[in-house]
Amino acid sequence: MNEINTSRVALVTGGRRGIGKGICLALAEAGFDLAVNDIEHDAAMDATLAELSDKGVRAIGITGDVSCHDVRERIVREAQDALGSLTCLVNNAGISVRTRGDILNVSEESYDQVMAVNLKANFFLTQLVARHMLADTDPTAGRCIINVSSSNSVLASPERAEYCLSKTGISMSTKMFALRLAGAGINVYEIRPGVIESDMTQVVRSKYDERIANGLTPIARIGRPDDIGKAVIAMATGLFPFSTGEFFNIDGGLHIQQL
Repeated sequence: MNEINTSRVALVTGGRRGIGKGICLALAEAGFDLAVNDIEHDAAMDATLAELSDKGVRAIGITGDVSCHDVRERIVREAQDALGSLTCLVNNAGISVRTRGDILNVSEESYDQVMAVNLKANFFLTQLVARHMLADTDPTAGRCIINVSSSNSVLASPERAEYCLSKTGISMSTKMFALRLAGAGINVYEIRPGVIESDMTQVVRSKYDERIANGLTPIARIGRPDDIGKAVIAMATGLFPFSTGEFFNIDGGLHIQQL
């Protein structure tokens, strides 16, 4: 059985606000030092880093677009130079479509952009961090990689076709890396959030509030970033040592088929 880490360092992409911030705060509560990556360093990043530092952990902000090869290399290098070997990677960065609409009108530009950030970056950052973990001469038990996908990995929303496809790809990527890394004691998990309070869902918040009130989810409320953070803690601290390649629905029961 894997032991809970004693020296824990996590890299969280898209971590300065929303779900990413909720994940970072939860990991800090569990004693993880944090490398918080996001596309820009603004007031939101400063606020998140301050909150993390207040919890008594080391926290650094690393700006960069994870869809770019050289940037991924730099992010991992800066994180490890500042905090030490990574014991946890949380692939949280993601974007939605610019414009919801007919699947017949999806442009190649939109498709490529969403896939680059949501799927390509996830795959190649996982690959990069996994190589570092495998090369570690003094590996820490309980190392893990956590992919944040979406309920849209299985629930189709044709008005956001490229987004759904990107999240479905993450589900398969999780399984493949789980198979490759299990022998080294590195577990790989997927979290499928439902409707969660965030900038991404803010534009359709009123619609989802109404649908939830009308029975969309058995647990009749919108999700919060800390709901995702709590799930991450369980995986990152080794509470599922005999599980890998698994997905966890954190969606208020949205995934349950009803008759």
